Amino acid sequence: MIDQPVTNTPTTALVILNYNGKHYLEKFLPSVIQYSTGDTLLVVGDNSSTDDSVLFLQNYYPSVRVISLDKNYGFAEGYNLVLKQIKTDYYFLLNSDVELRSSWTPLIEIIHSNPRLAAAQPKILSYAQPTVFEHAGAAGGWLDILGYPFCKGRIFDVIEKDVKQYDRQNGIFWASGAAMIIRASIFHQIGGFDKDYFAHMEEIDWCWRAKRCGWNIISIPEVSVFHVGGGTLPYHSDQKIFLNFRNNLATIFKNDSILNLIYKLPIRFILDGAAAFSFLIKKNPKGFLAVVRAYLHFIKWIPALHSKRKKINQLSKGTTFSPEGLFKGSILIEYFIKGHQTFQSIVSSHD
Repeated sequence: MIDQPVTNTPTTALVILNYNGKHYLEKFLPSVIQYSTGDTLLVVGDNSSTDDSVLFLQNYYPSVRVISLDKNYGFAEGYNLVLKQIKTDYYFLLNSDVELRSSWTPLIEIIHSNPRLAAAQPKILSYAQPTVFEHAGAAGGWLDILGYPFCKGRIFDVIEKDVKQYDRQNGIFWASGAAMIIRASIFHQIGGFDKDYFAHMEEIDWCWRAKRCGWNIISIPEVSVFHVGGGTLPYHSDQKIFLNFRNNLATIFKNDSILNLIYKLPIRFILDGAAAFSFLIKKNPKGFLAVVRAYLHFIKWIPALHSKRKKINQLSKGTTFSPEGLFKGSILIEYFIKGHQTFQSIVSSHD
């Protein structure tokens, strides 16, 4: 157990989960150290890397605590196992391919001053194009009526330029795992990330559970970080397609109401089937098979998901759910039929 006493002054650990990311640690860890206060606990959790990441840290950054895991547990369980060994009030989870260019302490100040906040995310911009939002989170995550996630600043593959259009601090549905600050007690209270996800959408599932238990999630655009993106899995890899489709279905099944599932799942089957065939049209058979595999795996998962669903229902009994960040329309209709490609145009069409 790594201890840092909890006092009236909030304690925070900045935690990077690493897997064969030595090149990113070399490039971006100096910025993390530069813009972190001296009382921040800096931790790298290592998912049994084979690229000398741990040796590099021990030789060049002895002040950074290293928690080595015995195998690659993925993003979800990797973080669960690492965070169980850290005792602070807050965790700032940061991908290894993220650069800091200014202080991130406003994240701590804001979440600490609002006791109903479970998590928050900064503005996430592209490392390669700093005036453009980055795919994984942008200015905060939303969810549409059918359970499809999207972001302020990123709709599917259309990514907006940052012209301060989303610089107001407000409620969102989910915070990006690429850079999110979490209230530690709540992270553990509602069960941490779902280890079965391995990677992708575990933060959306966790945020949905937190909101169901009466907690809020916000974006804090006062802080910006710069994300390379796709460092572990390229955005269009068939494994990423598989994980995204499978884990998205699991998240809906675990968290949505039975009445909603009755109509949502058949609609999703049709729409996701169309998406699968679109991969064939684009001469991407691996993408098609990834969607098929995702559905087959989801069906096998249903008994286990049902058990998880019951636990979440018990945890959230008697609490008030905040609908902030939940879009009551379909992002597919807005994008493909109405031609709306920016967050502002989509939301304003339903005002």
